Amino acid sequence: MTVPKQRHTKSRRNKRRGNIYITAATLTACPKCGKPSLPHIVCSNCGYYKGKEAIDVLKKLDKKEKKQREKEMAGKEAEKEGKKSLSMEGLSKK
Repeated sequence: MTVPKQRHTKSRRNKRRGNIYITAATLTACPKCGKPSLPHIVCSNCGYYKGKEAIDVLKKLDKKEKKQREKEMAGKEAEKEGKKSLSMEGLSKK
C-alpha cells in the first residue's frame, strides 16, 4: 500500500469536509406572481418587494417578450383574486 508523501493541511481537510454541511437554499413563493424566489430579495420575475415595485423588469424586454410577460402577470393576478373565467365544460363539472 502506498504512503502519502506529504500530510494534508487542516485547511485542505476542512474545505473538503465543509461540503457535507451545505444545504439547499430555502425558496418562498412571491406573493405577487407566485414564482419561487429567495426571501428578503426582490423577485426577479415581477420586480416587486413587499408589495411595491422595486425594479421595472419589463423595461429591458423586447416588445414580444414584454407582451407575453404582461399577459402572464395579468393571468396570475386574476387567478389570485378568484376571477378565473370558466367555460361551459368547467361549469358543468363538480
